[in-house]
Amino acid sequence: MSLPKTLADDVAKNLVMVARLLDSDPERAYGYSRVALRLASRVAAVREAAGFASYVTERYSEALTEFRASRRMTGSAELWPVMADCERGLGRPERALEMAGAPEVKQLDKAGQVEMRLVAAGARSDLGQFEAAVVTLESPELASTAVQPWTARLRYAYADALLKVGREDEAREWFSKAAEADQSGATDAAERLARLDGIEFVDALDADDDEVEHADDLPEEGEGEFAEGPGEDYYEDDEEEDEEEGFGPNRSTSEEK
Repeated sequence: MSLPKTLADDVAKNLVMVARLLDSDPERAYGYSRVALRLASRVAAVREAAGFASYVTERYSEALTEFRASRRMTGSAELWPVMADCERGLGRPERALEMAGAPEVKQLDKAGQVEMRLVAAGARSDLGQFEAAVVTLESPELASTAVQPWTARLRYAYADALLKVGREDEAREWFSKAAEADQSGATDAAERLARLDGIEFVDALDADDDEVEHADDLPEEGEGEFAEGPGEDYYEDDEEEDEEEGFGPNRSTSEEK
């Protein structure tokens, strides 16, 4: 979808703020995402960004709406794993498992398939099926010695699953492997490993000293938008389109396929 230049610039500025704040200040990122939605709800990238802003702030119902809209616009299955994880967040692990067995999974790249495996294992744990969670994570990707962007998280999830079934020695080994692969600090594998070894960490910093500092050029609190013009009703037609595609609130996930 093509936007007028001024509107496109305003939308782009808000999307940049979403990306910059998503990890450090997710609530502010969410605010910017809603502005972008008001301005350009029929742009797939806007719906996806809004979905992730809702997802990280645990607004799972909103996130599902945005991810479904983006998928409908692009035809891509890329967001399938995070949509399944939203189902978990909404207390519907059975739906997440159904989605893990859907044809869309075959359309995912390797990273997406690993992500789907992580979601499925989490759903098994949600249902108290801890042994099944362990089995779900046992895969060629887990056995590989090559380090990929998802390696640390996969090893960490496996270690956590092992710990839940009482296999502490193996869990310790896999937390160690996860820590070795985790160069970006995506997990707390090192801390989990230390706790298994009986080492306790004490945070010497006061909570007030631990606040996230924002770049000088970021807007102050309350300045959560770059445009004041009228926008679209960004949920217009979404409910009707979801029902047509089988995403209605009373449909089962099997009907979503």
